[in-house]
Amino acid sequence: MAPLTVSSVPASFHAAARSVARTLAVILALSVTALSAHADLADIQKKGVFKVATEDDYQPFNFIQDGKPVGFHADMLADLQTFMAKKSVKVQQEILPWTGLLASVAAGQYDMAYTGALVTEERLKVFNFAPPFASAQHFYIKRAGDKSLGDIPTLSGKTVGVQAGSALLARLPELEAMLKKVGGKLGKVVEYPSYPEAMADLANGRLDYVIDAVVPANTIVAAKPKVFAKGVAVSGGGFAAWPIPKNNPELLKLMTEFMTELRKSGRLAELQKKWFGEAFPALPTEPITNFDQFKKLAGM
Repeated sequence: MAPLTVSSVPASFHAAARSVARTLAVILALSVTALSAHADLADIQKKGVFKVATEDDYQPFNFIQDGKPVGFHADMLADLQTFMAKKSVKVQQEILPWTGLLASVAAGQYDMAYTGALVTEERLKVFNFAPPFASAQHFYIKRAGDKSLGDIPTLSGKTVGVQAGSALLARLPELEAMLKKVGGKLGKVVEYPSYPEAMADLANGRLDYVIDAVVPANTIVAAKPKVFAKGVAVSGGGFAAWPIPKNNPELLKLMTEFMTELRKSGRLAELQKKWFGEAFPALPTEPITNFDQFKKLAGM
């Protein structure tokens, strides 16, 4: 499948265009959220159904293998079902493409995004986030054996692939600022519907590097060490967590309780080690509800 967008004009123009597009998207999402009748916790319990939306192409968080959903969230689904059963609520999961997932949650079609969504300034205008379950600092990935790429200055002018509508795209200005400090510039940016397509183009030489969060970057490189290699960090700190519409604070409180239970029982660390290759004991234990809080927690 062809990429959604290929930038071929100066990076500064596309940075501005991306900023405008993200702002419009936030305004639209906020408008939809304001008009939608989200189910609060009492409504969820009355209906007896907790509706969550999950994507299917973001290893190791959620993906399909032999026709079945697998990954961190697939393993944790049983824990979520058990937890919600105590509230006399069944969990109803639906798998959606990433590009429409958050908009569907913002529109009230689902109660929560049950996926590896990264916390960003724009998303915090629409959603609160449950306590994070993984680190999400951004790293670049290159072809194995490509000695032309190393530290930040070597990325200047190179073609980069990112997922459309993702936090990786939203925080790309951080890399642009890093490059500017060393006299470099952000090169052509190519946006993809999903990461497998971006990684295929990286492998065949259509891209110089791809940006992803630390967990999926580690997963990709571990799976294909002869094809890909991980580079240096290209952002400040970050977190992966579940987005919950801002007008549902009781559900946020409940999901915070769920995360606390998982952490205290050791189940969270168990699944982190299984799927991420390491545990993240220093993650924030409170919900993230505003950008100032996020910046402080991420050390930005």
